[in-house]
Amino acid sequence: MAIKAKTGAEVIVDVIQQQGVDHIFGLPGGAAIPIFDALVDSPLKLILSRHEQGATHMADGYARATGKPAVVLVTSGPGATNTITGILTAQMDSVPMVIICGQQTTWNLGLDAFQEADVSGISFPVVKHSYLIKDPHDIPRIIREAFHIAQTGRPGPVLIDVPKDISSAVFEPDYNQEFHLPGYLVHGDVDKEEIVEAARLIEASERPILLVGHGAVISGADKALMYLVEKLNIPVVNTLLGKGGFPETHALNLGMLGMHGTAYANKAVDACDLLISVGSRWDDRIVGNVEKFCVTAKKIHIDIDPSEFNKILQMDVTIQGDAKMAVEALLAVARPGNTKEWLKQIERWKKSFPLKYKKSGRLCAQHVIDEFAKQAGSAGIFTTDVGQHQMWAAQYCLTDNRFHWISSGGAGTMGFGFPAAIGAQLAHPHNPVIAVVGDGGFQMTLNELSTAVINKLPVKVLIINNNFLGMVRQWQHLFYGNRLSGVDLEGNPDFVKLAEAYGAKGFRIKRSADVKRIVSAALAYNEGPCIIDAQVSKEDNVFPMIPAGASLSDMILEPPKHTMAKPVGST
Repeated sequence: MAIKAKTGAEVIVDVIQQQGVDHIFGLPGGAAIPIFDALVDSPLKLILSRHEQGATHMADGYARATGKPAVVLVTSGPGATNTITGILTAQMDSVPMVIICGQQTTWNLGLDAFQEADVSGISFPVVKHSYLIKDPHDIPRIIREAFHIAQTGRPGPVLIDVPKDISSAVFEPDYNQEFHLPGYLVHGDVDKEEIVEAARLIEASERPILLVGHGAVISGADKALMYLVEKLNIPVVNTLLGKGGFPETHALNLGMLGMHGTAYANKAVDACDLLISVGSRWDDRIVGNVEKFCVTAKKIHIDIDPSEFNKILQMDVTIQGDAKMAVEALLAVARPGNTKEWLKQIERWKKSFPLKYKKSGRLCAQHVIDEFAKQAGSAGIFTTDVGQHQMWAAQYCLTDNRFHWISSGGAGTMGFGFPAAIGAQLAHPHNPVIAVVGDGGFQMTLNELSTAVINKLPVKVLIINNNFLGMVRQWQHLFYGNRLSGVDLEGNPDFVKLAEAYGAKGFRIKRSADVKRIVSAALAYNEGPCIIDAQVSKEDNVFPMIPAGASLSDMILEPPKHTMAKPVGST
């Protein structure tokens, strides 16, 4: 049977469909018109963003909420370069994404033609791989390779640059082209000797801690971790992106560790004699001072990416492989040590150093966030930007589901939370999705309110509005003698009127007494997006806190009475 000739754009859409994709996030332009034209006759649903950065964050949120790769489609030049922040965010947090960019015609490449940019070259430092297609017959193979690379091993973004004459070319496609990528082979079983050695250390340990990182979330190791933890009776801490990898409501979970982790998690890690990391990359916000981090403890590191081994800390045992497979292998052979006295000590720390805030007087950000978490319940999906609101949300929005916490970790991207919530809401239309954002970060991508309104997405945008870039102000207050510079957000809009201008619903909270009622009303509103402008105390700080570059034992639990020394760490 003769193969039907198609345009390159039609072939692109065909192969994307074959990968199981149902949504594409993007914004058109001249160089991408053929591909957008091909979408007209396809079942793929186009989510038209108002900015290309918003499209990448939406795709990111969709991917993290489903575990599946997401697709972005934009045009050339500035359209393509506007995606770089979103690509960096996905790369830092290991999110599978395929970004397709229109490009100038092949005969204009390198001639500074209209809206030409070498985006495949520009993107190389922040992607797993970049392609520039110069032969239309390569389209089926390259699209399939891109999806394979994005999902294989440690996930990440892959960019494909498509010149307009390539997407317009008519040819007979071969959808069965083979590809050979020996560098992206899926590894088999984990090393049995390493598993046995890890089990020996666990049995000999009296004060073990298990650290759950994003790799555990990505691999779906949650059930295996539950069995392992309960078999061994080991307390658990998690990274910011490890939330949900092990149930945060479980009695053995101590919550997040690190710069703004719980006091009892940090004290436990500081005192442990064995630290078992599952899918964590030992971020500087966890380790702080490398020379003083768990100096006497043995360390086990499980990770799919061997380049992470011994990069920050020297390990006693390293186990390369998929986190779920490694945990299941460990579960089969590991035997518990004597952790009875260790668990008693941890309970004493939990009672002595709980998270707390006031529910009267000035409106506390923690109060509003905590109320949303309680009323949304186990169905709630939370997304965040970066900053104070992110840390408070991490402390109070506990989740038992690996797809219900979506936050910009490695890149710390302002403006991420709201568009990511749009992607998450599309993935889970029946769950309450709450974007917890700051008044600074929200203003970077608030134009996507149109996207949420048009698609009737009931996303709740909780703005922790303190009229400051709060985390920077906190640092300037604590370490720079309160010499505030560039953090006052004078000129903020009226966010309730802003919501109404976009056709969304607006709520405002000013008093603690109104929190419960307004949160309930916001969660009940499902006709489209709504904004909750929470006008919180302007100068509250996030505690506990470990100054950047300091050790776990340097943690401060309350406001210091004097200016502290400037931190040696970056952030």
